[in-house]
Amino acid sequence: MAKNIKIAPSILSANYMYMGKAIEDLQSAGADLVHVDVMDGSFVPNLNFGIKMVSDLRKGTTGVLDVHLMIVNPEKYIEQFAKAGSDYITIHYEATSEDIATLLQKIRSFGVKSGLSIKPDTDVSVLKELLPYCDMILIMSVYPGFGGQKFIPNSLERIAQVKKYIDESGLDIDLEVDGGITIENVGEVKRAGANVIVAGSTVFNAPDMKEAIEALRTL
Repeated sequence: MAKNIKIAPSILSANYMYMGKAIEDLQSAGADLVHVDVMDGSFVPNLNFGIKMVSDLRKGTTGVLDVHLMIVNPEKYIEQFAKAGSDYITIHYEATSEDIATLLQKIRSFGVKSGLSIKPDTDVSVLKELLPYCDMILIMSVYPGFGGQKFIPNSLERIAQVKKYIDESGLDIDLEVDGGITIENVGEVKRAGANVIVAGSTVFNAPDMKEAIEALRTL
């Protein structure tokens, strides 16, 4: 089924000194979600935002907070991130030895939408049986950990396959893609089946943020 295109700029690319203004600017520019990457230096080789950041963002915005947990053992922190004000919490298939379906149900138990992400080397078939527990699937089109990387070309095939799984399931699930998305390749990404587009530097480095968001939405 066709779904509305949503743009989720990643604040990983924002100037952290002016984070409050960055969020205000995103809302004014028409962003549908604010993508918040949480990294622990273990699951990915980088460190950044934590629970307090999400809590502070929640106090300063009515926008949708799309929180992506790139951390090991996310089960330890789901409740805290939910109570901090996340609207979506996405965990990684590769990040835990716990039962994934149970963790996704736990996210939903707090009134938060559940997301599941996979790294570029993980077979997309692992997602199929978990779709009933997901409100969103996130396909990483770069290796997670740092912004500004180039889009991995075979991600298009992976997106298309997951979109096929979703369509066959008949479930209402958003398909999000994160990593290396630009004005030049966003059309291909959407044609492959994605309807939620994460873009960091493409938005924050643009001369006009609103124009960049509109271009990502309509191209």
